[in-house]
Amino acid sequence: MKGKMKHFLLLTGSTLIMAVGTYFFKFTNNFTFGGITGLAVLIAKSGVMSASDFTFVMNMILLVIGFIVLGKKFAAKTAYCSILLSVALSLMERIWPMAHPLTDQPMLELCFAIALPSLGSAVLFNIGSSSGGTDIIAMILKKYSSFDIGRALLVTDVLITVAGCFMFDIKTGLYSFLGLAIRSFMIDTFIESFNLSKYFNVVCDEPEAICDFIVHTLNRSATVCLAQGAFSGKDKYIIFTALNRPQAIKLRNFIKENQPEAFILISNTSEIIGKGFHNI
Repeated sequence: MKGKMKHFLLLTGSTLIMAVGTYFFKFTNNFTFGGITGLAVLIAKSGVMSASDFTFVMNMILLVIGFIVLGKKFAAKTAYCSILLSVALSLMERIWPMAHPLTDQPMLELCFAIALPSLGSAVLFNIGSSSGGTDIIAMILKKYSSFDIGRALLVTDVLITVAGCFMFDIKTGLYSFLGLAIRSFMIDTFIESFNLSKYFNVVCDEPEAICDFIVHTLNRSATVCLAQGAFSGKDKYIIFTALNRPQAIKLRNFIKENQPEAFILISNTSEIIGKGFHNI
């Protein structure tokens, strides 16, 4: 139950972060990068309907299509976030109508328009979910064709952004192209940061105490290898383990206090958790 509650809070929090970044910073500045919400900015300019309402309508249509084509499993992972994002955008439009941007600094607003939705998307991708939109189109194409989905979505985003240059001014279009270029990089950076671990190589004379601390205090595991010092010719032991940041600090302090002569090499790594990798 605790794990399900954490998962639900992550879904809700990340989706609301996306909604805030999209409504307050993307829609108000007419930035056209990014799938359905980018297209919504163009539709709003035409006067057919508001960007928030268009996002709601398109997400609901894509959800129905996704449910029919991809089945119930798809709906369970995507429907909640897609509906919450659409409803949140529509509510924000009615509660906080925005006639102009929050500030007169378009670069500052662009930063938030990129960072907040990218952070939300990264959290969703990291826990195996998504906010719907063009992701649903990508899933359908992937199921029924060998089409290069990533390239197709990129081309679509570029076309929407180019259209923004004609419907708005060139300054807004250039900001949108900058946002398009940075967005994917930021999502990947956030995901990599979430999964970042500290990889330890500890060269020592007595590995028992260190391994005992890793196993019984940090609740992790490690691999111990026998080695030989190139200069001294004495037998040494190398301990390999991967820890999260708080655990890494505890282990480093423990070694400094109890075996200050040990050599510690710490590097960043993306830890793989799964069968055969959980306990090394």
